[in-house]
Amino acid sequence: MRFVILCLCLMACNTPSPEFRGLAAQRVTVDGSTFDVRVRGDLAEAIRINMQYAPRFGPIEGRAAQAMAMVSGCSVTRITGDQALALGQLDCDGAGRPGWVPTPPLGLECYEIDSWHGTGQGRESLEFDCQPF
Repeated sequence: MRFVILCLCLMACNTPSPEFRGLAAQRVTVDGSTFDVRVRGDLAEAIRINMQYAPRFGPIEGRAAQAMAMVSGCSVTRITGDQALALGQLDCDGAGRPGWVPTPPLGLECYEIDSWHGTGQGRESLEFDCQPF
């Protein structure tokens, strides 16, 4: 029974969001990141499908935008998302999509980069790198 549940969960890893359901995906690899890209109008969705260490969106963002541009033939003017799923606004004719605003992040994912003790203060200081998700 556990095996069946695990298989069902894994099958959902490559499921498009509701706006892109029913569209065929094109598989693109950019600098070691493999994406399934779907395009509808002036929006594109890139789902990263390969196993790859990606603690934050920063290193993946440019690759996802490049994959969207390769599939759509348009430039990507805005991109939002996380390490697994990215949504991009396409600009195919210079007009773009005027009313599109990315949804605000639901939270922050933070990693401690450095810590140190202040001299004579008895306090510890921490430095974090945070990315919205």
